[in-house]
Amino acid sequence: MSWENEVKELERRRYLAKQQGGEAGIAKQHARGRLTIRERIDVLLDEGSFKEHGRATASPVYDDDGQLEEYVPANYIVGFGEIDARRVTIGGEDFTLKGGSPNAAGLRKSVYAEHLAVQYKTPLVRLLEGGGGSVRGSGNKGGTVGEPVFAEPRFKIIADAMGEVPVVSAALGAVAGFPAGRLVAAHFSVMTEHTSQVMIGGPALVERALGVRLSKEELGGAGVHLHSGIVDNLAVDEYDAMAQIRRFLSYLPSHVNQRAPRIDCDDPVDRIEQGLLTAIPRDSNAGFNMRAILDQILDKDSFFEMAPYFGPSQIFGLARLNGQPVGVLANDCMHYAGAMTAAAAQKYRRFVEMCDTFHLPVVNFVDQPGFMIGPESEADGTIRYGMAAVAAAAQASVPWAVIQVHKGFGVATAAHYAPGAYILAWPSVESGPLPVEGGVAVAFHREIAASPDPEAKRAELEQRLRESRSPFPRAESFAVHELIDPRETRPVLCDWIEWIQPQLDQLLGTVKFPVRP
Repeated sequence: MSWENEVKELERRRYLAKQQGGEAGIAKQHARGRLTIRERIDVLLDEGSFKEHGRATASPVYDDDGQLEEYVPANYIVGFGEIDARRVTIGGEDFTLKGGSPNAAGLRKSVYAEHLAVQYKTPLVRLLEGGGGSVRGSGNKGGTVGEPVFAEPRFKIIADAMGEVPVVSAALGAVAGFPAGRLVAAHFSVMTEHTSQVMIGGPALVERALGVRLSKEELGGAGVHLHSGIVDNLAVDEYDAMAQIRRFLSYLPSHVNQRAPRIDCDDPVDRIEQGLLTAIPRDSNAGFNMRAILDQILDKDSFFEMAPYFGPSQIFGLARLNGQPVGVLANDCMHYAGAMTAAAAQKYRRFVEMCDTFHLPVVNFVDQPGFMIGPESEADGTIRYGMAAVAAAAQASVPWAVIQVHKGFGVATAAHYAPGAYILAWPSVESGPLPVEGGVAVAFHREIAASPDPEAKRAELEQRLRESRSPFPRAESFAVHELIDPRETRPVLCDWIEWIQPQLDQLLGTVKFPVRP
């Protein structure tokens, strides 16, 4: 007796599942300039490494005799694969079937993705294109309705995953509803420039509810979400999105009980860059290029910037120092003079929490004039978000190095220092409770007003105070660990990287305050 017939039926169903929405559905997807989910998986993963879970999962239709009438594959694909020979969990909607709106089988598989990643301690990659739930069929009578009261909320595992493994999301088409929620529940998110949109509800729903008619692009295209903070990065196409995902994951461990992978580095640790000596202008109000400074200190070509358009006064990203992955923070004085806006504070908090979750040392280049002021800043709730950033730094457990590059004023500066921080200062640094200009205006307003030439008096007082803010007294008072020649920064930081190696071994495990969306 043999089970050959059943095995043949199994193989038939596996074949049907791989047909996705059929030739017409696949052709329609390609005509829109988008890959299918199976093609996306093949592009991202090491060749031949994908091991699918639930290959026969479907929403079938049987006749009265129990014979299969229609076989509708689950429209969510999930499984293991490898990126640079490291196992990952990968999943995504099949838009060629029901526009990615999950059928019953697809929904189960999508929820399973987080469970799979957490159980097997692998990074999770979501390749998203779907519209969430549908009201079609919701009026059917009979059967059970809803989840049982004792069921664990499906969102709990989404939150838990962010505290256990790296989570990456990519918007590769229209992403709405539940998939949009999953997109932002990630440590890194990317969307394609011309073929993706992210929306809580699509145009039809918005028009019906609010009477506002907008296209998908107007509602949730890249032009909207690069500045909303919903996604971190923009990709020119799906291939670029996959390359960014691979690069992001290269800096992170597979899970919180593992160290981030250190690589061999051929960039000399004692490299001296003469350009650093003149990087900061003597004119305190003149701008400079902070990214050029980072490029001269970090391992060559290692800086991977995230969210450059949201809260642009704050730069952050991942990089390496002598092969060690680090989180990098820096102010950009070309936007609001580097002041901490509400948006900058939000992304600052999330990034610090991510570095803490995965035990990445933080290197912080400080040019902080304070919280952004003014009516818009007040309306944005800047002080609340700013203090959340301060709290994230104050409760951080990872090794932290601070390079005081230029300005450091006000309460916002506290966000740049974690407990036990290694503090270096350049000769160009200015610090205090307020910037000189604002401080003089507040403290000497009567004296300025009484002067025959108020503007000249103001300039005189500002210059006098600026001269008194030399960094040497801080070094003499051991208010910084070292006052250094800017050209020494890379060698000094590379020494620090070696000092902290035993500390990194002791930090492994789940942190008290993991990152949340």
